[in-house]
Amino acid sequence: MSKMWQAWTVGILGVWLFIAAFLSFSSMGNLWNDLIVGVIVGIAGFTMIKEKSWQGWTAGILGIWLIIAAFIPSLQAHAGNMWNCIIVGVLLMVAGFGAFEGQGRQIPHTA
Repeated sequence: MSKMWQAWTVGILGVWLFIAAFLSFSSMGNLWNDLIVGVIVGIAGFTMIKEKSWQGWTAGILGIWLIIAAFIPSLQAHAGNMWNCIIVGVLLMVAGFGAFEGQGRQIPHTA
């Protein structure tokens, strides 16, 4: 049985990033970063319900990007943007890379 919490978490975080882009109007870099990452992550998350290969990697790598972007001054308007990127980035890494947990493991059959 697959764990669907990762897919829903990634999808909801994508929607949140899209919405959060419009909550701070003082940095165009942050607006475009959150919009682009939000759309990609949202699509990856909601399609990850059936598959988990490229979507999990995409979410995990974009989570790393958000953490890096939190420390790029031209992308951040204020501390709230920075913390949003760090927190969402960590959650995306956990959910994205966590989607691979148990894949490839064989359960021994007992006769």
